[in-house]
Amino acid sequence: MDAPTLAIPPTPTPAPATPQSPALVRPSPKWFSFVGAGALIAVGYMDPGNWATALAGGAQFGYALLAVVAASSLMAMLLQWLSSRIGVVTGRDLAQLSREHYSRRTAMWLWVASEVAIIACDVAELVGSAVALQLLLGVSLSVGVVIAAIGSFAMLLLKRRGARSLETVVTALILFVALCFVAQLALAKPDWHAALTGFVPSTHLVTSAGMLWLATGIIGATVMPHNLYLHSALVKEHGGARRSSEVRAALRGVNADTFGSLSFAFVINAALLILAAAVFHASGHSQVTDLADAQRLIEPLLGNHWAGLLFAAALLACGLNSTVTGTLAGQVVMEGFLNLRVKAWQRTLITRIVAIGPALGAVALFGDHGSNELLVASQVVLSLQLPLAVVPLVRFASDRKLMGKWRVGGIPLLAAWTCTGVILALNAALLWQTVSG
Repeated sequence: MDAPTLAIPPTPTPAPATPQSPALVRPSPKWFSFVGAGALIAVGYMDPGNWATALAGGAQFGYALLAVVAASSLMAMLLQWLSSRIGVVTGRDLAQLSREHYSRRTAMWLWVASEVAIIACDVAELVGSAVALQLLLGVSLSVGVVIAAIGSFAMLLLKRRGARSLETVVTALILFVALCFVAQLALAKPDWHAALTGFVPSTHLVTSAGMLWLATGIIGATVMPHNLYLHSALVKEHGGARRSSEVRAALRGVNADTFGSLSFAFVINAALLILAAAVFHASGHSQVTDLADAQRLIEPLLGNHWAGLLFAAALLACGLNSTVTGTLAGQVVMEGFLNLRVKAWQRTLITRIVAIGPALGAVALFGDHGSNELLVASQVVLSLQLPLAVVPLVRFASDRKLMGKWRVGGIPLLAAWTCTGVILALNAALLWQTVSG
């Protein structure tokens, strides 16, 4: 009898490896993952202070100050690009870098200056929102200030539902403002040839005291110091582990978001000045310097009931949006300079309390029809504070030890120092004319 044999099953032939579907591969960050910070930054360039300076400039000088709007928008793009760059590359914001690289005394002075700028901006936003509420609801400016403060606090609670919720609401309000301006420009029928001519700079910008005052206000309203602190903080996590590939990808996405959002803000600001020039300056109302007066006049001048309503609604949307960035910037500045962690709702409450006093006092001082003088003055304060944020920003962005191969040099660095020089020169000329009368 034959001995039983052990049957060994044949080894199964391994199945050929199927290539992994691209859908199963971990995707690299997409462009939309970087969208959001730019929208929050753009909000700061469309606040009620911009309305005040653009309204006064367009009514008094027609299209002549469009050159200043364009120049200040280009300056804003350059400086916000630097701000986002240091945030992505270093993983720290401008306030943190200032605390680390300057003496304690210098850092404290910079913190105080930035807080003054934020309060000035917050006052402008509260008063602008109060004017809009006065126009829409018929309440007094004092009551409007209180309602606006409460409304902005409620709006900031959206952040507790996630950053995207807040960014979505902010973006929706920006688009609403844009639609309002499209409708008003269609009714105003501006002289587009004259508007294009206005983008050519004139020597009157520095020789005329009135033009210089408004030009400085436009720069202060457009290039805001607190936005430089905020932007660097909003994007500092995008650099990941700071590997070269991650930084390069993050810079591409953040740059697209920054330039796209600020280009949109420039269009809104230019449209506001063009509207003021086409409606008020062209009709001989060159002394329209108050937002409330502008809203009352725009309806009969354009012959449309909706024009005044759209004006007030867009102003309210801009005011509410701007309080968000102001409060977020305040939190970044306090945490960065003082290394002090404060809960978002606590910082919001502090900001509202600090701003509501000066806002109510300013309303009492200037009266119900002096809001525009207050708003323009607040933007000039911002412009005077601007060099204290810009100089450290440019120094950090060009520091080889800090930025490595991502440091800024060449033409961009020259352009940045040129912008700084222009800001310092305008501020010096404004102070000289103020002192000399």
